[in-house]
Amino acid sequence: MIDVATLLVTLQLTDSSFPAGFYTLSHGLEGYSQTRSVTPETLPFLLVDLLRHSVGPADATALALAHAAIVAGDHEGLLRVDRRLHATKLNRELRRACTRTGHQMLSVARQTFERDRIDRFAEDVAAKRTPGTQPVVAGVVAAACGVGAAQAVAGDLFAFAASLVGAALRLRLTDHLRAQRILADVAPVIEEVTAAALRRNLNDLGGCTPVADVMSAGHERADARLFVS
Repeated sequence: MIDVATLLVTLQLTDSSFPAGFYTLSHGLEGYSQTRSVTPETLPFLLVDLLRHSVGPADATALALAHAAIVAGDHEGLLRVDRRLHATKLNRELRRACTRTGHQMLSVARQTFERDRIDRFAEDVAAKRTPGTQPVVAGVVAAACGVGAAQAVAGDLFAFAASLVGAALRLRLTDHLRAQRILADVAPVIEEVTAAALRRNLNDLGGCTPVADVMSAGHERADARLFVS
């Protein structure tokens, strides 16, 4: 039987109106657009590649490990996951975006849900004992609120996909109808990436997307930018 309460928390955390700052991110898409390296036709393939080779092995894996650490009461393990994920962000732009949205999500979640485990992690972030990356924050909040690991990972992956497609709309790389089709078509990939993330351990954490890193590095120095990443 579906636990409606935890389902509602999952929906709230992954809703585009949750004030975590995702609206300011293109997740590297603007860099691709500036170099004309993506088209409306290739956008869905780029999304799939980012899910499988970047977000899945890095962010989704960190979220799953953070969730497991909270459930196990392993606070030091949680901090190790957060530090490791931060270290895998090769570009300053990506690191700043990841912590900026993480801090914002943590602040809102702390005031919204009022859980001791969220407070403790927030205190570590405030004391600069750990970076406070968004996926780790999402894992902490989900576990503290009783949301299952699989639901939390899948929800965060969908939030990433929706955010990237939303950025594509503003960059005129798609329209509203195609955007919904892209999100519907990517569902099996999100399921696949979720399952893979739940199987990984800390040594496996980290993606490999050299082209995306190059695009982000170029975007960081662009003369004009609509997005912060």
